[in-house]
Amino acid sequence: MVNASLTSDEIAEHSSAKSCWVIIHGKAYDVTEFLSEHPGGSKIILKYAGKDATEEFDPIHPPDTLDKYLDRSKHMGEVDMSTVTTEVRAADPFETERQEYIKSRPPLEQCYNLLDFEAVAKRVMKKTAWAYYSSGADDEITLRDNHSAFHRIWFRPKVLVDVEKIDMSTTMLGTKTSIPFYVTATALGKLGHSEGEVVLTKAAHNHNVIQMIPTLASCSFDEICDAKSGNQIQWLQLYVNKNRDITKNIVQHAEKRGCKALFITVDAPQLGRREKDMRSKFEDNGTSVQSNSGESVDRSQGAARAISSFIDPSLSWKDIPWFKSITNMKIVLKGVQRVEDVIKACEAGVDGVVLSNHGGRQLDTAPSGIEILAATMPILKERGIQNKLEIYIDGGVRRASDIVKALCLGATGVGIGRPFLYAMSAYGQPGVERAMQLLKDEMEMNMRLIGAPTIADLNDTMVDARGVALHSTPIKDTLSISAYDPLVAPAFRSKL
Repeated sequence: MVNASLTSDEIAEHSSAKSCWVIIHGKAYDVTEFLSEHPGGSKIILKYAGKDATEEFDPIHPPDTLDKYLDRSKHMGEVDMSTVTTEVRAADPFETERQEYIKSRPPLEQCYNLLDFEAVAKRVMKKTAWAYYSSGADDEITLRDNHSAFHRIWFRPKVLVDVEKIDMSTTMLGTKTSIPFYVTATALGKLGHSEGEVVLTKAAHNHNVIQMIPTLASCSFDEICDAKSGNQIQWLQLYVNKNRDITKNIVQHAEKRGCKALFITVDAPQLGRREKDMRSKFEDNGTSVQSNSGESVDRSQGAARAISSFIDPSLSWKDIPWFKSITNMKIVLKGVQRVEDVIKACEAGVDGVVLSNHGGRQLDTAPSGIEILAATMPILKERGIQNKLEIYIDGGVRRASDIVKALCLGATGVGIGRPFLYAMSAYGQPGVERAMQLLKDEMEMNMRLIGAPTIADLNDTMVDARGVALHSTPIKDTLSISAYDPLVAPAFRSKL
């Protein structure tokens, strides 16, 4: 029997594993039977048994989670929130300091490059959220090298080229776009901003930039689709579920909603050990974008492990024909890390690959996307198959010069993830839009200075990439923030 209005005391009677109710957005839910199925484990739910769990629920779960995955008979009804006492938590020195940084945040106009947004985000984000976004695998060698690899490539500019008019537009997977980068898929957007991924959707529309929708978004897939405007283009990133019926439904629903390409993540049969995330003890994560009932998972290893129990480690080349049979979307393999697999992708007839190591979050000491690109394109050209599929890279991009280098080496486009998360976390949609505009401004400047009025004019004679495979990543390197003076992050007003 569903009650019209429940009190806090009535909810509190159900505060054990035998009978577990929680309050979400003013409504009570009986989640007792869901305890063993929750991808984030039962511990975090029991922590809020008989209480209001909204604050913990929102950053992690899409808003349609309970409607999708909890039987209507378990929706117990409205709660009289005037009877619910807000829990007083012990003072957290880190949170107090964070609030001070938020108040003294630098003006947006003082962010002159993408690293500036990262510096601000580190101060204003919650500790656990920063740990999740910023963490890399193991010793984070690949995380750092993704960025520094671009520094090992040098330009060979042309001079006396008419560069009065610069055209940065290009075509990616059949879609005309204003600039050759896209917003790549990143999980749990609401950890950085209350509106989550829809902030990225709106900013991408305003700059005519393509957005890749992540499987593990905080917003629901439909919510992100609904936020797009006009003929805005979106792609879908897919973690393949062990239950192929679930995978098929997700893919075909995405196609019906207008997604133009399917990016199948192939570098994550198991998620890597991201120790910053693990140390934050972020056990209270889970997502129901794709859950796998009854799976036993190690919940002690941070957000990444908790939200990934459904991913199928048996995914292989033999599955590609099946994907081609269930969708007419363009199919791209995301996470290819060697030349031989690019050639296999050509033979499999997919439309593209993303040379990527998952932002340094999977196998540590895997090569950077730009390094793989430099090794791959000469071999594809030797075999005459360089035009059989489109090549993208992601990881470590912080300057438009990085994009230009990738295009010179043969990439069709570049994916950018973390920088837009940091801009969103620090300044919301205006921050993301400024980050995109900064890249456009840098891109125009770099194309003029290298002597390329259009994207088609960029080619491998304009770069010297001989040193890209010479690895040297000092342990103390911190993504160039402290690499040299006088690079200084925007000043917080309280620190002036």
